[in-house]
This record gives sequence, C-alpha cells and structure tokens, in this order.
Amino acid sequence: MDASRDSLHDRRHDPGPTPMEHPPPPLPTGRLIADYDGVLIDAYGVLVDRHRALPGAVELLELLDRHGHPWLVVTNSASRLPESLAGELSALGVPVPADRILTSGDLLGPHLAGAGLAGSRGLLLGPPESWDYLDRAGLDRVAPATDADADVVVITDQKGVRFPDDLDHCLSLMIRRLEADEPLALVLCNPDLLYPVADGQYGLTAGALAALMEAVLRERWPERGLGFVRLGKPNAPIYAEACRRLGASRPLMIGDQLGTDILGAVRYGIDSLLIDSGLAPGGPAASWPVRPTWYLPSLAGLK
Repeated sequence: MDASRDSLHDRRHDPGPTPMEHPPPPLPTGRLIADYDGVLIDAYGVLVDRHRALPGAVELLELLDRHGHPWLVVTNSASRLPESLAGELSALGVPVPADRILTSGDLLGPHLAGAGLAGSRGLLLGPPESWDYLDRAGLDRVAPATDADADVVVITDQKGVRFPDDLDHCLSLMIRRLEADEPLALVLCNPDLLYPVADGQYGLTAGALAALMEAVLRERWPERGLGFVRLGKPNAPIYAEACRRLGASRPLMIGDQLGTDILGAVRYGIDSLLIDSGLAPGGPAASWPVRPTWYLPSLAGLK
C-alpha cells in the first residue's frame, strides 16, 4: 500500500459526519478534473430513473472520457449482473460498458470466500438472475420452500420475492437454525430501503426486507445482536473495491442519497458530490445529517 492509500486508510477512522451550518458549494468542472483521479457514480437517481436518462448524465460520461478520466458506476443494485445492467442503462440512453459497472452483488464472492463459506448452501431472496451471483460465489442453490435448509441466507433484491410466502419460508429457516444453535450467515447485498421510480414515485428495496426480518429476530433474541452483513453503500467493501478497480487514491463519489452514497464516502474518507435528484433530501442544508463536499441541483450543472 502506497503512502496515499495509507493516508486514505487513516481518514476512514474519522469519527463521522456532523451537521453543517452552511450548504456545500457547487462543484466547478475544472475541479472535477484537476482534484480527483477517479469518479464513482451512482446509477439510479443520478444517471437514470426507471424510465429515462437524467439531465447531464451522458454529458458527464463524455466529459470524463474526453479528459481520459477513469470512472466507474457503483450501484447497490444486485438484481442482475453487470452485463444485463449495462444493457438496461444503454436502453435508457446512457451507454455504459459492463466492465465500468460495480454492483453490490459483485462483492458476494469475496465476502463469502473471506468468511470461509464458499461451497455452503445458500438460500436466495431475489430475482432469477441473482442466482448467478450465488453461482459465482460457489454456493449451492437452495430455493425458498417450507422445508428449506441452508447455511447462508442472501438477499440481493426485492424483485422476484413472493410476499409474504418467501419471507415466511426464510424466517422459518432462520428461526429453526438459531433455535438449534446451528451456524447461519446473513448477507444483504443491497442495503437501500427505497429507490426512485419516477418523479414523486418510490419503491421498497432489499434493505427493507432485511430490516423486517431483523426486527423479528431482534424481538425474539434481543441479546444476540442478530443482523445481516451489508455489502453495498454506505459500507466500506464497495468503496474499497471501486478504488482498487480504478487505481484511485483521490476519488470523488457522485450520488443522490445522503444515507448511502454520501455517508459512505464520508466514512471512507473520500470527497462526495450530492446531486439533487432521485432521493436527495428536501429541506434546508443545515438540517442534513451528513455533509457532502459539493452540491449541484443536477448533473447538467457540470459544463
């Protein structure tokens, strides 16, 4: 690890964000290019919503490419592989190659290998394509069912989950194993609680499903501190992998969520730009619980 990375590691131990008295300044385009050696960009709410490319998204990527500036789309979405996500973004008008996308699902394999869980039985809550993440992680597939048993429960996405049947099967498995004092690992790829569908429309995500089941487990066993390991933003693993892929020691995180994109950047010790789209907070900046380095109403402000 070089000196710049040592310094970055040291900043990760900062006690955390504090409310701000004054709003963050707008980011000049020249500073974007001059001050940072890589750019991490959230997908939904920054580049696109469910129906269209958002203003300034294509122009931002063209600007970065013109200057030879490395960038990576960093998304908590784990409903499909980067190859499929690249196709969806392109269909919405934002062409992004698959190798420029890092999803929270990409972290599943390294996490399970580090925990010695490769080769275990894995029950999935998520859409069919998410099974590919479990296959790549070396887990044996277990589908939600009345008598299902598994060593690992993985939540990738809310899509494809039959409510409440799949959650009932999953909770029953978890309670059976915990009552029998059998080992059980809980992994949540996407910690988001909600996502922007369109203007004024929102949907629940995988993090909300995990929070529901955690509430049940903590009510039953309050002393055990049971909960899912979270891989996506605002947690460190996805920032570490993004910086490794870009070879960046001074990256900028661009996002629309204070509680994931911006909080994670602050905790990891890197600068951030809050875009006022998607799930950006309402109200005066003084009420925000975490301070981004920069602020813009839209990516169209970068010219």
